[in-house]
Amino acid sequence: MRRLFPFAMMFLAACGSGGGSSVRLDPTVSGQEARQYFGAETSGSGGSSEAIGFYSNGCLAGGVELAESGPTWQAMRLSRNRNWGHTELIDYLQTLSANVAANTSWPGLYIGDLSQPRGGPMLTGHASHQVGIDADIWMLPPSRLDLTVQEREDLSSISVRAQRGASVNGNWTADHAEVLRLAATDPRVERIFVTTGVKVWLCQNVTGDRSWLSHIRPANGHHYHFHVRLRCPAGDRNCVNQAPPQGDGCQEAYDRAARILNPPPPGPPSNDPPVERPPRGMRVALGDIPNQCVGLLSGLN
Repeated sequence: MRRLFPFAMMFLAACGSGGGSSVRLDPTVSGQEARQYFGAETSGSGGSSEAIGFYSNGCLAGGVELAESGPTWQAMRLSRNRNWGHTELIDYLQTLSANVAANTSWPGLYIGDLSQPRGGPMLTGHASHQVGIDADIWMLPPSRLDLTVQEREDLSSISVRAQRGASVNGNWTADHAEVLRLAATDPRVERIFVTTGVKVWLCQNVTGDRSWLSHIRPANGHHYHFHVRLRCPAGDRNCVNQAPPQGDGCQEAYDRAARILNPPPPGPPSNDPPVERPPRGMRVALGDIPNQCVGLLSGLN
């Protein structure tokens, strides 16, 4: 059931650019967690796709639902209703899955979380995935692409992590590397996040053109899936890009793996009080998200 929201606690101001009306919030509402509102949306806002804000503090206007199944993909965990994205992301995933099917032993891709129908922070799980240009792709090579809805809820991906993430295990194959190469060489890609051992393996084994390695970056938790992040689509002037990655990132990956295997001793305890910062990611407040995002919420209009 859709949650009910206090309509009397806000009023509309002048219209803003990009995605939705500009909304002025009562102070008692502005401190509420935005995820409660975005998590309640069940459909896109309509209109043209636009990524608004930053990957971990923004929203998605005109979100498009990735079809549950296609010739070379299946969307997983449909109950989450997180298979929504910018038109640029939907095209990227369809193109990538077809390239994977044509160039590897995989028949396509199992695709995990994209964004919620109107983006924004999620009730659980992700700090990013808020503006419709992030996607999780499973490390599990598809065995078939006619899974039922229930099978997509029950099936689990595989981990490619060994040594607490410093290296890869026996699930890792050359086709995994080729899938990542195909994913990273699309010019729309900003970053792809993987477990540290995957980056180390690629740095040690990729020959020939290695330019795409700069887009592959290690991040905690990315051993059951890899996370694709696109650049802000052309024309989306309210979208904020992440700073471009510098260098190939290999030495940083080697250093990261070394710290995993030989953690440095803990430093002296600090008696300084923690620095207070506005909430970000999953906990971002309504008053801290881009104003156009507030205008997309049906619970506030």
